[in-house]
Amino acid sequence: MNFIFALFFLLPASADENVKPGYNNLSHKGAPDIKNFVKPIKLATNFEKKFIKTSGSEPATYQELVDEAVFNCPNVKNIIKVDEKLLWKLVAIEKKYDPPASLRGMLLAAACMESGYNPVARGDRKFSKKREAKAVGILQFWPWAEKYIDRENPLESADFWMKRIKRQLKKSVKKNCSFKSEKRKWLAAWVTAVRSPKKGGRCYEKVKHYGLLKRWHRSIKKLRKKIKDSDHYGCGC
Repeated sequence: MNFIFALFFLLPASADENVKPGYNNLSHKGAPDIKNFVKPIKLATNFEKKFIKTSGSEPATYQELVDEAVFNCPNVKNIIKVDEKLLWKLVAIEKKYDPPASLRGMLLAAACMESGYNPVARGDRKFSKKREAKAVGILQFWPWAEKYIDRENPLESADFWMKRIKRQLKKSVKKNCSFKSEKRKWLAAWVTAVRSPKKGGRCYEKVKHYGLLKRWHRSIKKLRKKIKDSDHYGCGC
């Protein structure tokens, strides 16, 4: 028995023993560099921890942005009820329209601000004499949109929302705004698409959604820096 017990300590250590606690060994050759990892992504469904290999200077990833969307949406009262699968479907729709990397998550930010990701949300009753909801759905479209979409269908609404922004790039923004930066063009198209037409365009205006999106991007950068500067293993707290 003592012989078997001694043999146990002579066995070679597994590769996983070299991995820093709380991190996945993506290199398969010992511990990954903690400076190239961001914090675990918390999932609203099962709080499983995931890690993304990235550098601090790279644009925010969609996985980081979904994390922000789940945990840092001011219009969500209970994060457990956030439908993360729906958020990823919104991401897939946004990717199809290929916004600049600095504006990744724009659709998530808009859905958060407008409805807290609620596909059947009702709003803008103050514009109705009978106090009936004018705005319906995840992006709060008014009745005019019923000609094109089912407002309670979040995917139809999201695709229509992105399509309208993309269309403004080629129409109003191209005609009225002399920007060279793709980001500036997209910001102008964004505000033009969600507000009523205006003579001369809305080149220098910005939507409230963008303020939230900027906070998410700043939060991600701060978190990466915190992990990079940390001398501790695990979460970098």
